[in-house]
Amino acid sequence: MINEQAKLMEWLGLLESAAWVGIDTEADSLHAYPEKLCLIQVSLPGSNVLVDPLAGLDLSPALEILRKHELILHGGDYDLRMLRKDLDFVPGSLFDTMLAARLLGVREFGLTNLVNRFLGVTLEKGPQKANWARRPLTPRMEEYALNDTAHLKPLSDLLRGQLVEKGRLEWHREACRRLIEDNSHVPPPDPDLVWRIKGSRHLPPRGLAVLRELWRWREAEAIAANRPPYFILSSEVVIGIAAASLDPGRDLEPLIPKHLTPRRRRGVIEAVIQGRKAQPLPQVIRVRAPGATEASKRRYVELERIRDHRATELGIDATLIASRATLVALSHDWDSAAPELMSWQRALLQPPGGG
Repeated sequence: MINEQAKLMEWLGLLESAAWVGIDTEADSLHAYPEKLCLIQVSLPGSNVLVDPLAGLDLSPALEILRKHELILHGGDYDLRMLRKDLDFVPGSLFDTMLAARLLGVREFGLTNLVNRFLGVTLEKGPQKANWARRPLTPRMEEYALNDTAHLKPLSDLLRGQLVEKGRLEWHREACRRLIEDNSHVPPPDPDLVWRIKGSRHLPPRGLAVLRELWRWREAEAIAANRPPYFILSSEVVIGIAAASLDPGRDLEPLIPKHLTPRRRRGVIEAVIQGRKAQPLPQVIRVRAPGATEASKRRYVELERIRDHRATELGIDATLIASRATLVALSHDWDSAAPELMSWQRALLQPPGGG
């Protein structure tokens, strides 16, 4: 475990000269709030190490070196978001083994499945739900974490070779560039959207006002307790209380879970009271898709036919080419929606009349 600055500085030479770098991360999203980056696993030729971002290290020298390498990751979305959020790190390039497997038509693309299928190695499922902020890590946690990167290089070599054989390596490169782009920006939360949890679209303005106050209360409690919000109060219960609050004669006490302390129960009721009095009221957000015309319906059917035919030919999931929502957007206005596609996706769709 690299948890001292001297150890990190000693390791930098090995990192600088490495021919390849495999990387993964662990966070504590199941145990803390807000979540934080707890561990960085790095594999180099002949070396697998754990770097401790909780040890107060200055990681900037290592991050500068990592930006120069093509990093090998598996399903890198979450890792990239955490690295960007906690360390302001954005890689220069990467090879994502999950994306590679999907572009090859592999249906079971979890790391355990791929390592077993391509390398004949059986990985222990291990302590996925462990608290990665604990120190010291148990030997079992260390072994599990190191296994997440130990096999990435040989796996990526096999997948890269198959991508070359099928003429899909450039598809993968473009997809990896898009992955970096999509996960390198952490926009500030919209204060009018962040509290609109699943189920909120069914509430009228007054119910939304109560929901907003309940969400704010739950958020403050979660941060104070350093526990994920659903440990305080589930979203389903929050929505249920907000909906029931619309009836002024309704007794809300039976809806509040019994595990809450008296203080928290009072907090829930106070949030409801504040929401009932709130002015101005939040607005109901209606997302209206453009009305389908007969022409757009025909274009949608044709695009779906083309997509599904090409997906069958290639042996890949059709949604890799375009999701249903993307097809709808393309059928309404190809010129506006097509730039959101990657070049290989546009080429595969081949819209009638060029768009």
